[in-house]
Amino acid sequence: MAAAHLLRASSSRASVLFVIVAVFAGFSEGREAGRDELFAETLRDEAVARLYELGKVTDADGHLERTFLSPAFTRASKQVLDWMKDAGLKTWVDQMGNVHGRVDGRNASAEALLIGSHIDTVIDAGFYDGTLGVISAIAAVKALMKKGRLNDLKRPVEVIAFSDEEGVRFQSTFLGSSAVAGILPAKAFEISDKSGATLRDVLKANSLEATEESLIQLKYDPSSVWGYVEVHIEQGPVLEFLGYPLGVVKGIAGQTRLKVTVGGSQGHAGTIPMAMRQDPMAASAELILFLETLCKSPAKFLNRREQCRSLSGDSIDGLVCTVGDISIWPGASNVIPGQVTFSVDLRAIDDEAREAVIFEFSEQLYEICDRRSVLCTVEQKHSAGAVRCDPALSSHLEWAARTAAREISGGFTQTQAPVMMSGAGHDAMAMSHLTKVGMLFVRCRGGVSHSPEEYVLEEDVWAAGLAIMNFLESL
Repeated sequence: MAAAHLLRASSSRASVLFVIVAVFAGFSEGREAGRDELFAETLRDEAVARLYELGKVTDADGHLERTFLSPAFTRASKQVLDWMKDAGLKTWVDQMGNVHGRVDGRNASAEALLIGSHIDTVIDAGFYDGTLGVISAIAAVKALMKKGRLNDLKRPVEVIAFSDEEGVRFQSTFLGSSAVAGILPAKAFEISDKSGATLRDVLKANSLEATEESLIQLKYDPSSVWGYVEVHIEQGPVLEFLGYPLGVVKGIAGQTRLKVTVGGSQGHAGTIPMAMRQDPMAASAELILFLETLCKSPAKFLNRREQCRSLSGDSIDGLVCTVGDISIWPGASNVIPGQVTFSVDLRAIDDEAREAVIFEFSEQLYEICDRRSVLCTVEQKHSAGAVRCDPALSSHLEWAARTAAREISGGFTQTQAPVMMSGAGHDAMAMSHLTKVGMLFVRCRGGVSHSPEEYVLEEDVWAAGLAIMNFLESL
């Protein structure tokens, strides 16, 4: 009896196990079939291969360097043009070297959606900054073509590979997107690179016009554009920390760059008593430490001022301040310096908050300098306002990102895609002068960017392309 009971129990357990295995096998087969329907070959495999292929197009030996209208840039542009044609797009190169690919959809006269990023690089760059946004957009369009849905789009879609975002060659960022947005001044033609060649010279050497008329022709009519979307690697560690492949950008921080000069009394390191010194180095150290304290706890300082009490916590959320360059004169170990100069880079999503922090820093700077009997001056070197992404566009992108993450994971990802601020500048900043903008960030390993160590998981490249495909289909 006992033996028979055990046999029946064993048989029952075996049956249950068989059912579990069969169900799991069926689930796995279904999931793989579903993954095949998500165009992994185009959105992941081919996209990754193309990222690596472009990563080899360089002007330098041993590292990636592809600056505005360099020989490598020209080769990369031709390759991107060919990939756009392969995706079923009508292509052209404009007079600023931007590469365009367009499909009219069902209504060629409707307002167009522009999708883009840049294909120029910094020196010793990684494979993903800028390029990922271009390749993901082309892959999404090609996947729609494979589905037979490309000509069913409700509005025209145009993919743009901008010619200059990094500003490496001419030390002037957003040349490509600023021209399309209509905010590039004609005087920009006279800026020069390290060799002395002007932007006008370089454009003409590449058979491109460099006239005020060509700039006017480059500018898009705002009434012809519905919006601009950009996919970009995060260049930070937040998405990796949260364990999510994609994030929605709520805005791009405004930026102010200052040059602070502190002048003191130069003297012998061994003969001037400490109480009698006017040391610009010690004063600079106190100023830099105060800046760090201010930017770590801005509310503590700003709330003291009546005009700043209206600022919310969100206004100063994400505030970052950096001193990245210090110059000392004469710079000898046995000499009390006569002058110290240092840079300040301050970024915040809210322009009012950024200005309030700059005001507070300046006020304290003069108090510290007076107390230390040194002379201080502050010079503003650069200022750019913050850009807020369009809420409706961002909401639509969040849905597309969440849907893509859920589809790739087999339905396990249910949470909303993170909403984030961008501390770095992007072509979307220039394009915001033309139309509403939205951005998606893609997780990158360690938050590393502008480096050969830059890396994005293949599955995350897939998620980016799938999100854009979902977004386009739902317009």
